[in-house]
Amino acid sequence: MPADPFVTAPPALLTTSDGRPLKAALAQAQGRARRRAFLLVAPLLAFVIFTFVLPIAQMLQRSVYHDGFSANAPAVRAWFAATVPGTPPDETAFAALAQDFRQMKADKTAGLAGTRVNYTLPESRSLFTATARKADDLAPPYRDAFLAISAKWASPAVWQAMRSAASPYTSDFYLIATDFERADDGTPRRVQENQRIYVYLFVKTFVLSGVITLLCLLLAFPVAHLLATLPMARANLLMILVLLPFWTSLLVRTSSWIVMLQGQGVVNDLLVATGVVDDQNRLEMMYNQLGTIIVMTHILLPFMILPLYSVMKVIPPSYARAARSLGATSWTTFRRIYLPQTLPGIGAGAILVFILAVGYYITPALVGGADGQLISNLIDFHMDKSNWSLAAALSAMLLAGVLVIYWLYDRLVGIDNLKFG
Repeated sequence: MPADPFVTAPPALLTTSDGRPLKAALAQAQGRARRRAFLLVAPLLAFVIFTFVLPIAQMLQRSVYHDGFSANAPAVRAWFAATVPGTPPDETAFAALAQDFRQMKADKTAGLAGTRVNYTLPESRSLFTATARKADDLAPPYRDAFLAISAKWASPAVWQAMRSAASPYTSDFYLIATDFERADDGTPRRVQENQRIYVYLFVKTFVLSGVITLLCLLLAFPVAHLLATLPMARANLLMILVLLPFWTSLLVRTSSWIVMLQGQGVVNDLLVATGVVDDQNRLEMMYNQLGTIIVMTHILLPFMILPLYSVMKVIPPSYARAARSLGATSWTTFRRIYLPQTLPGIGAGAILVFILAVGYYITPALVGGADGQLISNLIDFHMDKSNWSLAAALSAMLLAGVLVIYWLYDRLVGIDNLKFG
């Protein structure tokens, strides 16, 4: 039968020189390339995981988990589980607590359990250690035995603090970090007004970071513009001056500002010598909020200059000349031609400086005094005082605040418009 001219033959299978299908050979080659690329980045990935991801995960876990009391008071923990919050302690509760204190004395864990309760109710640790020393003398009726040691054992606040600590997972540290406490029935309530410090410090930190970011932008914009328009030789010389702070220790730079801004410092001496201020009315520019703003603005200024310079450097000068040739004024040219093209650099510098300012604690600790402290200094204080859980809660809230700012920036400006160089 003659072949049908309208029926085409199936295409020939493409193979490699050794006879393997080309598709399978390409897939195998791509697989090897992916594995090779993964092995190249594996050390960096491991470094990021062990030095960044895991510490943050541990911090977040520490902010909601503390078994110092729950692991050492199983009997009274069982009583809390069998009763509703606000139930007054009966003889059974005191008997369970006596059993736990005998075990704490044997295991020498009363301090650990008291420390956990102390985070919720101050001065509880001394109560626990004093009771543990007399645990062998506890005998029925147990309520009277505990009250003979300290009348605080009759306080509903003590039992509510122990109930809050009875579970290893707790939100108490976040309540404290937002200026709340638990009432005797377990419901959250605001602390007294003279004790509300955490929310105020959070707001103050973000406001001061915004002020510092704005000052850096106002100072960096003309400097970056000058660097971008000067001849290369002069621009390189000025760039060395911009980068010079990176080659100097942060501690040295901060100490230099202390010498310059203190009451008997260089700046005040110059103001007195020129008659701007009287010797008896020297300006207070150190160990206060003003000192924090001045020093942090100086330290973070290069982080604003460099992104702006990287953007301004590539803006063609012909754009401005074309605008002026069409009748635009200098202000109109700047506002409608030049400034919009610098927005990626402004955004990159602003978010970089803001995030760095939010987390700074060395500079405010040295020059801020009591008035210029930020939330990072309080986190450092709690870590030094071994209240790691509260420090972790404050750190988690600070991280959440930065992420919210980052999200808002992405919604309003767009991360795609960032340009660092």
